[in-house]
Amino acid sequence: MPAAPLGNPERTAMKYTVSIEIALPRERVARLLSDPEHLPKWLRGLVLHEPRNGVHGQVGTVSRVVLRTGRQEMECTETITRREPADPHGIPAEDVVHYEREIVTEGMWSAVRDRLTEAGPGRTLWVSENEYRFSGVMMRLVGFLMPGAFRKQSLQHMRDFRAFAERGEDVRAARG
Repeated sequence: MPAAPLGNPERTAMKYTVSIEIALPRERVARLLSDPEHLPKWLRGLVLHEPRNGVHGQVGTVSRVVLRTGRQEMECTETITRREPADPHGIPAEDVVHYEREIVTEGMWSAVRDRLTEAGPGRTLWVSENEYRFSGVMMRLVGFLMPGAFRKQSLQHMRDFRAFAERGEDVRAARG
């Protein structure tokens, strides 16, 4: 859905879905995605990800997240709203893995709904539905003028994760 016109009194909104196939079993992908130790290896620009309350990745946990892009830092709050199954070990083949979170920062609210399904023997399909709502003139302008940048960043995170999961590549090594 394209961003709403800037004159709209409602919050500017944007939705998109991106997906990627990973050459690993779904259970392995779920374990890697849910392990906070691995986040800096594939989440480009991550400075800090610390739970304020709860346990990393568990439903209801609220975390402080700081990301850096170039010289700019963005601090936001992430709340885990769904994680099924709660334990990423021994997941039945027919089950879909769900991992959902809300991210809030000044002028922006986002919901990310990730699904992992089997794409074949030893392969996983990761589908990510993303929704953004912008408030305030500056963030509404960013959402209106650069909707493709959000989709591009989501795909970059997924590609970075795949490179980490399949080949052990670490995004921090590329910074030098």
